[in-house]
Amino acid sequence: MRKVVLNLAVSLDGFIEGPNGEFDWCFADQDYGMSAFFKRIDAVFMGRKSYQLTENMKGGAGIPQMKTYVFSNTLSSVKKGATLVSGNITEEVEKIKREEGGDIWLFGGAELTASLMNEGLVDELSLAVHPILLGSGKPLFSGISGRIHLDLTEAKTYSSGLVIIHYVMKKSH
Repeated sequence: MRKVVLNLAVSLDGFIEGPNGEFDWCFADQDYGMSAFFKRIDAVFMGRKSYQLTENMKGGAGIPQMKTYVFSNTLSSVKKGATLVSGNITEEVEKIKREEGGDIWLFGGAELTASLMNEGLVDELSLAVHPILLGSGKPLFSGISGRIHLDLTEAKTYSSGLVIIHYVMKKSH
């Protein structure tokens, strides 16, 4: 079965965007393992705001072409090649996870992440923790309805001060 992997940048104080929606604080001076990550995935999940943000970027922000699933109850259409997902997202995500293919990148946003985390549909977290305190902005984890236990599988540090931490969801005994 395919895995859903939350992979994104986060400030040391837990924000995925600055107070004005900025992400200019994210390091782009090295690969930071993204090439290897892109080899294991062939699809991406994103919420409406993340989808609209990436659509407005030139060149897709370095993201390779892959099957895109856009989760929204307000959009009525998405670009050719993308799939709009609305309604019962738990059912849809479980169906997509059972399909043949590589793993699935959970790219954003915070509301979609909380929904999928609360439903137990995220299998792994790979967080690029940047050595910056933003003070305010959009928190990575808001709307989580209960404790979610994780097992650390890897932590890698870089000379820039960035640390990538990789967790899998703890299996219930």
